[in-house]
Amino acid sequence: MPQLARRMGRAKPSAIMLVAEKAKQLKAQGRDIISFSIGVPNFLPGPHVYEAARKVLEHDSGQYGSNRGADALLDAFLRHIEAIGLTGYTRANCSTGVGAKHIIYNLCEALLDEGDGFAFATPYWTSYLDIGEILNADIQLLPCPPEQNYKLTPAQLDAALARKPKVFLFNNPSNPTGMVYTRDEIAALADVIARHPDTWVITDDIYNRLVFDGVGYHNFVHFRPELRDRVIFVDSLSKTYGMPGWRVGFMAGPEEVAKAVTTLNSNHITNIPEVTTAAAIAALTGPQDIPEQKRAEFQAKRDLVLDVLAQIPGVVCPRPQGAFYVFPDISVAFGRTHGPTGLAIANDVDLCNALLEAKGVACVPGSAFGEPRAMRISYTCPTPQLQPGMERIREFFSELA
Repeated sequence: MPQLARRMGRAKPSAIMLVAEKAKQLKAQGRDIISFSIGVPNFLPGPHVYEAARKVLEHDSGQYGSNRGADALLDAFLRHIEAIGLTGYTRANCSTGVGAKHIIYNLCEALLDEGDGFAFATPYWTSYLDIGEILNADIQLLPCPPEQNYKLTPAQLDAALARKPKVFLFNNPSNPTGMVYTRDEIAALADVIARHPDTWVITDDIYNRLVFDGVGYHNFVHFRPELRDRVIFVDSLSKTYGMPGWRVGFMAGPEEVAKAVTTLNSNHITNIPEVTTAAAIAALTGPQDIPEQKRAEFQAKRDLVLDVLAQIPGVVCPRPQGAFYVFPDISVAFGRTHGPTGLAIANDVDLCNALLEAKGVACVPGSAFGEPRAMRISYTCPTPQLQPGMERIREFFSELA
């Protein structure tokens, strides 16, 4: 029979979804499972979002929409990013997609030819590697271990950009680590980028409204406005507004890049549906009390998770200041055995499997994100499950022999 395209040999299913699916199966079997695996916000948007969706359905045009995105949606997005200091952009600088993942894929397809350099820090969001491999890019990983708080240094970036990768992809706040770059750190990295004019920069900053401790969100163009010609900002409704299933992503950047993404939309999706557009506009322009309330709740949950992890000897966790993840170094468990079950733990995958089997707690192995000494804890579960889930993790480590 005919063969699949070679690129499918490089495509892999999401490691995060594999863990989530295993946890779901165990729960269906009657197991008491607490999932810290998938990065779903676990809250719903305000009633004004649903009202907007219902209203547009009552007057459905039944027509195709704009490949770029409806004017009203682009205007709402522009006002949204002005609030974080990204000013001076117009509709021509923007495009939309079916979630941020779709935007990033389109951007990589538009900017990378086969064999082009594609640089990003480790730990990374799993899809970065997957997209790069599907497109057969020359992936250049920049290791940022826990010893440097999972953050890229100016010296590292300078050395990486000296190799002239076609695209540098930057994530702030970070998934999986929750780390946030400070104002001074972003300014220093922006100075480095300004010295290397041959590289496009994508800033995947979909957690920009989920920042804690007064650190604030900062972008390279805040400090180096001339970088607007090369920096593409990516945002999404998913995390801020509790709307991951609505699938609405945005980009703002140079006009030629926005035009390229819009052209790909015309071949891939045609347009975002009218009902989704109406809901997105309502989310962006309506009351912002729910997103702010959830941001405060996530900060409190972060503190609880860190307090429990601090009680586990040998576990090290740089303090995250955004998103809703912690990413502890759990390598202290490697080479040990879980006493009650006899399960041997050689690596992060073994640990996460043993934790799920012994305690009913699902976490994602750090190797899925390029850091095999760690595991990711997503603390978006219902609040009553958080303390018991963390106590199970503490008990698990106390039972290692």
